[in-house]
Amino acid sequence: MSRCEWVNLKNPLYVKYHDEEWGRPLYDDAKLYELLLLECFQAGLSWECVLNKRDAFREAYDNFEIEKVAAYGEEKQAELLQNPNIIRNRLKVKASVQNSLVFQQIQKEFGSFAHYIWHFTDGKTVDEDFHLRTSSPLSDAVSKDLKKRGMKFVGTTIIYSYLQAIGVINGHEAKCEYK
Repeated sequence: MSRCEWVNLKNPLYVKYHDEEWGRPLYDDAKLYELLLLECFQAGLSWECVLNKRDAFREAYDNFEIEKVAAYGEEKQAELLQNPNIIRNRLKVKASVQNSLVFQQIQKEFGSFAHYIWHFTDGKTVDEDFHLRTSSPLSDAVSKDLKKRGMKFVGTTIIYSYLQAIGVINGHEAKCEYK
């Protein structure tokens, strides 16, 4: 099978993520939320590192139930920073709570986060075969808007990766059978 070059074929979790999840148009707010928080933890790291810790994140973050995460106080944040199975970055943990609150505000304003994120492309997937690209005018616009709303760790590179992950941008390489 021909896959995107970035897939580590020695990591079955990564192969499964590429084959079954990455780049598929996503409209479920719970899944969009989980991936956004995970992408924010990726900042400065590899996606493979975050993906390998995904189950631990799910456990630590109450299965990404947004109402619970948005209510995390100092005590829960301190608990997360002691968890050796997740990425323990104080600023990212704090941002995960703030970003949850903003996510909820966006849901209220647009009816769903899916409506918000897909409105940037009028509901259409943007095809790109730029596997070396790390940003675009689209990711710039989404990043700028999310920052204006108060989100952290949502720079254009993180958002570009997120838009690819959720299928807003189809970034599968031309030779990839999953394109």
